[in-house]
Amino acid sequence: MSEPNAPKPPSDAPPAFAKRSLAAQALGRVDPVTRAVVAPLHVATTFLRDPDNGYRSGFSYARPDNATVREAEAVLAMLEDAAAGALLFGSGMAAATAVFTALEPGDHVVAPRVMYWGLKRWLNAEMPRRRIAVDFVDMDDLTALERAIRPGATKLVWIETPGNPLWTITDIAGAAQLAHAAGARLAVDSTAASPIHTRPLTLGADIVMHSATKILNGHSDVVAGVLAGAVADMFWERLAAIRSGGGAILGPFEAYLLMRSLRTLPLRAAAQAAAAAELARRLQAHPCVSHVLYPGLPDDPGHAVAARQMEGGFGFMLSIRVRDGEGAAIATAARVRLWKRATSLGGVESLIEHRASVEGPDSPCPPDLLRLSSGIEAVDDLFADLDGALRNT
Repeated sequence: MSEPNAPKPPSDAPPAFAKRSLAAQALGRVDPVTRAVVAPLHVATTFLRDPDNGYRSGFSYARPDNATVREAEAVLAMLEDAAAGALLFGSGMAAATAVFTALEPGDHVVAPRVMYWGLKRWLNAEMPRRRIAVDFVDMDDLTALERAIRPGATKLVWIETPGNPLWTITDIAGAAQLAHAAGARLAVDSTAASPIHTRPLTLGADIVMHSATKILNGHSDVVAGVLAGAVADMFWERLAAIRSGGGAILGPFEAYLLMRSLRTLPLRAAAQAAAAAELARRLQAHPCVSHVLYPGLPDDPGHAVAARQMEGGFGFMLSIRVRDGEGAAIATAARVRLWKRATSLGGVESLIEHRASVEGPDSPCPPDLLRLSSGIEAVDDLFADLDGALRNT
């Protein structure tokens, strides 16, 4: 049985409805048996054959496909304007590495110098074994990207915007034009933006990837990843086959929890972006902070591009550089009470982390930097907690 693409939104979902409305009702699907307004959780691993040994239900086994996963994929495809649909994976890394695994030996890749450190480490370790060359460049500089692309040889340009943890901005439309002119695909890690603030496929990207563990789920209780595609071409079918053959599909219970979260994503994303923007403004004037990295600030180097390609806010992530250096940054993270010292981002709880300690000596992250993921707590409380920790009061 071939891997089916994620279904399109049902024909009775009026296209005039806002994405927020469609997400809130999970595309308006009603269970046909019970008439429940929440889709059921399907955990079966195998399915009954028809008398002629066919599978007219569309399901044969749980490894390539699952009905609960399909429901979540349909909502994600709607949010991303993904004509090819969406594919859910067991983690963000599983989704991201599938794209690189789909390349051929001898292909060339251009990737960002500032990107999720776990994926960069994987690329450095695995791509040479597959005889795939990777060049890392500053993606906020389209001239540098153009110089790095090898027409005919470059098959994939991978960008991350905003770029973790410095929150650099890449011009998606500009990068897409350069990639396509050279015969390459453009894939965008949009984890820190979410489809509420940026829809890369509408800007010319071919594939968008999210660590759905982050704001898409938003409750720090699901590990998941997703790819959404612009065109159901042979490369997209290859990604579906890699997921199926490698057993990388998301589990049904995790998909069920993710669906719960997607229904409130527009509200959470708006609240968290508003909190991040307010924190950035206040921290910019703080005597213990030397610099705030947030694309929503007018003096941020990426602000103009971000304002053009982001909608309704500039995301929920920011970083600060502590004026007195690395020791003061680590001490600040140790003194907070409301913020939680933890890895990850995008949850309803606000998180703080000294990234250089996590990423190691090859990190582009300055040692005085603290990464902040704003949640949905009261902004006054979040600022007061950080203020006290920074001042040691």
